[in-house]
Amino acid sequence: MTLRLILVRHAKSGWDDPLQDDHDRVLNPRGRDAAPRIGTWLATRGYRPAEVVSSTARRTLETWERMAPLLGEGTVMRRDPGLYHAGAERMLETLNGCAVSPVLMLGHNPGIADFAARLLRKPPDSPRFARYPTCATLIADFDTDDWSMVAFGTGTVIDFITPKDLEG
Repeated sequence: MTLRLILVRHAKSGWDDPLQDDHDRVLNPRGRDAAPRIGTWLATRGYRPAEVVSSTARRTLETWERMAPLLGEGTVMRRDPGLYHAGAERMLETLNGCAVSPVLMLGHNPGIADFAARLLRKPPDSPRFARYPTCATLIADFDTDDWSMVAFGTGTVIDFITPKDLEG
């Protein structure tokens, strides 16, 4: 059996209020536009999550809220405070605890870029991958039937996209 991960960095957020706590920042207009475009891209390719695991930051939750209507019913949503600015090791630990496939994980840089790079056998052929810009989305498969068996260097790239790639 194969397990599938959909790894999404939150969409672009605003810095309008310098006094606002980072955890509470919301999406800016560009981010509010990008999240549903990525959601549509996922839906048209059949990349529909069975489980979503998200950081508790407002911008990650809002990213999912804007994607969810495009990806159908029946998705289990789990908010994980440990994913807020998590490093690659913490993200892998969270993934190892998942139960169904596909999993969509929503997180932040710099951790998500490091996690994506370390998770794969070989990176995608994209100049944007190393930077993992806002709303970047990786689809990766793992040759196992148990998330607890997923380790760094075991993923195979299926797809990678950024909002910029969809501007066509």
